[in-house]
Amino acid sequence: MRLGMPYVHIWNILHVDRSGSSPACFFTWPYETTPEALARNVDGLKKAGGLLAPVLAVAKSYAEKNRLQIDWNDRAATISKLAVITQTPKEFDFPISNWPPQFHYAGPFHDDEGREQVPFPWEKLTGAPLIYASMGTLLNGMEYVYRAILEAAGKFPETQLVLSVGKNIDPDDLRPIPSNVIIVSTAPQIELLKRASLCITHAGLNTALEALAQGVPIVAIPIGFDQPGVAARVAYHRVGEFVEVGDLTAERLAQLIQRVRQNPSYRDNARYFQKVIARTQGLDLAADLIERAFKTNQIVDPARHPGVRRGERQGEQE
Repeated sequence: MRLGMPYVHIWNILHVDRSGSSPACFFTWPYETTPEALARNVDGLKKAGGLLAPVLAVAKSYAEKNRLQIDWNDRAATISKLAVITQTPKEFDFPISNWPPQFHYAGPFHDDEGREQVPFPWEKLTGAPLIYASMGTLLNGMEYVYRAILEAAGKFPETQLVLSVGKNIDPDDLRPIPSNVIIVSTAPQIELLKRASLCITHAGLNTALEALAQGVPIVAIPIGFDQPGVAARVAYHRVGEFVEVGDLTAERLAQLIQRVRQNPSYRDNARYFQKVIARTQGLDLAADLIERAFKTNQIVDPARHPGVRRGERQGEQE
């Protein structure tokens, strides 16, 4: 803004609905339209704003120093007027209809190319139904969460679990390890998801979308950031179930694993999203939208560019 340079915004995590028509992504609240639910959503936004106050203070100081005239009462004052792009597919969101005109759904920003090769003991896979579990790369130091996953996996000896624990946990600290479990520090996630029948995840958006891109249902254990909102959408679209980390026990996790494994509708719904993600081509869509926005210095009109998907009402034709 100070340089007068055009810019766009990218939601690599789950986007925040600032209107209050749905819960902000920091909460696992279900999507509801009652007056009580809408009031709850607005209150949640206020609480989230309080948490972000220190960041906003830095922005205000910078703006004042550079004589930028910004109405800080307007939540959209610094949002790009050209394009705001989320990698969340429209079909995976709540039915939100009041996005600003520059808001666009794209699709996952991942593919199978350009990833570092990760060694894995493929010879240890037995061919049993595979459960893949990962708690991400940031909030992955909670040992009791991994212990709950291991104990739950031990209740399903007919399956095999691959557990990726990151670099904050020593696998030896998790012993005893059930015989049907492989523990690694890092894993070739997409390759394993292609073989998996279930994904246990912290509900990070990237992992959730990578699982759905392979048609794999989910059991989520959201920890923080946008993960509660991703978990809420997992439940809303019936592609899986979730348990709050504060309510996590091995017994509760085993119940959810059993429920998702035994009910084929979860797998069917996940395969629906596999088709959605395959056809949206999120990377190409986002790149095309950005190029058009910068070329014209105007909001891209979806009516003129049918490949670009605006935040239209749920169920409308693209």
